[in-house]
Amino acid sequence: MLHLHRATFNAFSENTYILYNEHRECWIIDPGMYDAQEKQLLRSFLDQQGLQPQGILNTHAHIDHIFGVQYLIDTYNIPFALHPLEAPILAGAKGAALLFGFSIPSIPIATQQLQENTELILGNDRLELRLAPGHSPGSIIFYNPEAGWAIGGDVIFASSIGRTDLPGGHHETLIQSIHEQVLSLPDDTIIYPGHGPETTVGEERHNNPFL
Repeated sequence: MLHLHRATFNAFSENTYILYNEHRECWIIDPGMYDAQEKQLLRSFLDQQGLQPQGILNTHAHIDHIFGVQYLIDTYNIPFALHPLEAPILAGAKGAALLFGFSIPSIPIATQQLQENTELILGNDRLELRLAPGHSPGSIIFYNPEAGWAIGGDVIFASSIGRTDLPGGHHETLIQSIHEQVLSLPDDTIIYPGHGPETTVGEERHNNPFL
């Protein structure tokens, strides 16, 4: 079974997730480490746990979710996977960072493509990939049916939803994605979002004011 570790980084309080198995292989999802201290915190956790990074998986390419990607590529020589519809968002990362008062020295290159309705395998564990556009064009939800959780990026939060006023965002599309890709999961499915605390599908189905 995959173990899940969450760390919160950068000024946007972005949630970075590390998934690892009994063989100490791991994926890093949405690495948001911005400064040297945050990068060292993540590396220290990997070292202390004896983890061997196998790849970087991103739910989407907004700057707060990619700040640490190039560092991990340089440090561990691992692939960076992203849905191809996120290419324009990734290409505009430098300009977006400047608008928010940050800098990205170099834009990482996605060397693997994530595709909806497929699976990723790590040892004996799997993640189902669900495309959920609206917050960004190629937002991916990583769903682990055996453990009953999903990592949703910025699609849905506890009592909220992702913003749709950034380039590539579309409110009606996001609402449709949530209904089709999130609310179709069992009510007891835990949702680990890109910001804030975890929630459940049932909680959001019955109490999210945006739905």
